[in-house]
Amino acid sequence: MANEKPDIEIRRFVVGPIQTNCYAVVSNGHAIVIDPGAAGAAIARELGDVVVDEIIATHGHGDHVGGVKALADATGAPFWIGEPDAERATHSGSPGSLGIAYDDDAPMASRFLAEGDEVRVGDATFQVLEAPGHTPGGIVLLGEGVAFVGDTIFKGAVGRTDLPGGSPTVLAEALKRLRDRIPAETVLLPGHDDATTMADELRSNPYLVG
Repeated sequence: MANEKPDIEIRRFVVGPIQTNCYAVVSNGHAIVIDPGAAGAAIARELGDVVVDEIIATHGHGDHVGGVKALADATGAPFWIGEPDAERATHSGSPGSLGIAYDDDAPMASRFLAEGDEVRVGDATFQVLEAPGHTPGGIVLLGEGVAFVGDTIFKGAVGRTDLPGGSPTVLAEALKRLRDRIPAETVLLPGHDDATTMADELRSNPYLVG
């Protein structure tokens, strides 16, 4: 995947009924897994001997956390999320607003991530940026040359705000902050569909232009 260093590998797993992107950042035999929306046990098998240090969710929707329990059971890794979405994640196994049920309810998180926190795995470090609007507890993980943006930013679009807890006003303010915080050359890895870059979105995404 783009912008990888020799000692840092990013693996993508497309999981669940609405094709959610789950990512594993692997460095020096350890990994963090971001947004395991389904197939947690299968993800653990695919990672093999890699030690999963943490499971992190960019937000609490079921399509991003439905596989947390199985992955945690298989690896013993703790689960981290933004505090405003922690309770939402514990109901991820039940049918949500779209009538879709996911694998399991996520466990209650053992750590709440907030603005300015750092997440490290091997030689990789990521800064937590709060990005509410799609959900109240949405976060972005910003690393060197790459950012995991969940459902906050897509290629030419942004996450929907008409689901419970969403707010177009709050999202607009979050996008203004991200526009200033994320360098233009950064590769954006979203929760669905293909990667993009901040430069491309600043040029063409109507929610980020200006």
